[in-house]
Amino acid sequence: MIGWWSASGTANLRYSIFMVSRELRHALSEVAAPRAVLDLDAFDANLLALTRRAKGLPIRLATKSLRTPAAIERALAHPGYSGVLAYSVPEALALHARGVRDILIGYPSVDRAGLRLLFAEPGATANITLMIDSTAHLDILEAAKSSLTDGAARGAAGRIRICLDVDASYRFGERVLGDRFHIGSRRSPLRDVEDATTMARHVMARDGFDLVGLMFYEGQIAGTADAGRSARQVAVRVMQKQSIRELAGRRARIVAAVRDLTDLEFVNGGGTGSFESSAGDGVLTELAAGSGLFSPGLFDGYTHFQHNPAAYFVIPVVRRSGPGWVTVFKGGFIASGVPGTDRVPTIAWPEGLDYSGLEGAGEVQTPLTGPGAEDLRLGDLVWFRHAKAGELAEHFNDFLVVSGGEIIDTWSTYRGEGWVL
Repeated sequence: MIGWWSASGTANLRYSIFMVSRELRHALSEVAAPRAVLDLDAFDANLLALTRRAKGLPIRLATKSLRTPAAIERALAHPGYSGVLAYSVPEALALHARGVRDILIGYPSVDRAGLRLLFAEPGATANITLMIDSTAHLDILEAAKSSLTDGAARGAAGRIRICLDVDASYRFGERVLGDRFHIGSRRSPLRDVEDATTMARHVMARDGFDLVGLMFYEGQIAGTADAGRSARQVAVRVMQKQSIRELAGRRARIVAAVRDLTDLEFVNGGGTGSFESSAGDGVLTELAAGSGLFSPGLFDGYTHFQHNPAAYFVIPVVRRSGPGWVTVFKGGFIASGVPGTDRVPTIAWPEGLDYSGLEGAGEVQTPLTGPGAEDLRLGDLVWFRHAKAGELAEHFNDFLVVSGGEIIDTWSTYRGEGWVL
């Protein structure tokens, strides 16, 4: 294992702590680049690792973290995975057309045209569950279904399956401070027993709606790296322990109260970074994950699990601008979120390369410096890992799939399929 660590012991996520194997590099040695690469052996190892960490709970696959139909289908063929967590109505419909069933759309939708297509699609309402957190969402769904001009289609649409998105963030001193110290994703206004049961009653009172599930996403645990000895990372670990304790009690009370009103098919929660605590809380019936199968750069900063990097992109050297410097063609694939060095692609190979302090990862060229630049020639490939998982697929039409040191397939991404989400 290789890597660079600051004096405080915190991983600098611009540098990969994993070695790119000689076999993987050799497989791409004659390939025209830039290209995206999927290490299938690592992907399969991560499939197994997640199922072990899930402790027997089924895993609902977060498809936006892969955005590659063949990868999604391979994961769903594994016995530990059941159903998908989609991003949008168009994505859900595209997956449904490929035969994927048990689709939960993880975010509320106001895509009225997409909703009309969903309600008109035979069998779609029986297989696709929609997310809400307000009565306004119910109004939009109701209006979209009512607007179908074909009465037969409207009648055949069936009942609308609903899941409530419940806020799982952590609020320090909430009784006094309210949401002024809000740590985690700002998602749903539904937070406590009263909020959830009131909304559940609204769903149950509407004709044509079935409340089938609850969802809790604990981003402050699942999506926040905790490795290192800096004051910030110590504070992160303390916060996460407190958040796990607070959420476990609140979630249990909410689930019990809603179950008193109606039967639920599922209670969803977790994320790749929180499987241990989520699987052990005794309330969730399934976990959600997807990023852990690609294991992007941000996952190098966790203490309690380590998956195998499976997704890379390779960029050729196009210049030697001076002693100790090379320039690769583009590579500025910056991840979403708060801007910072942890959103920049990690440099996976060769060792001893760093970004220019004045240019960073560039849209059309990326200068790199350091001892690792000395032996690079024009046309040589530099290996990178995106900071996040599915976002890499937004930049390439396909992945070259490598197994056993050989390219064995090419898998189209959503972009390559022409899917617009």
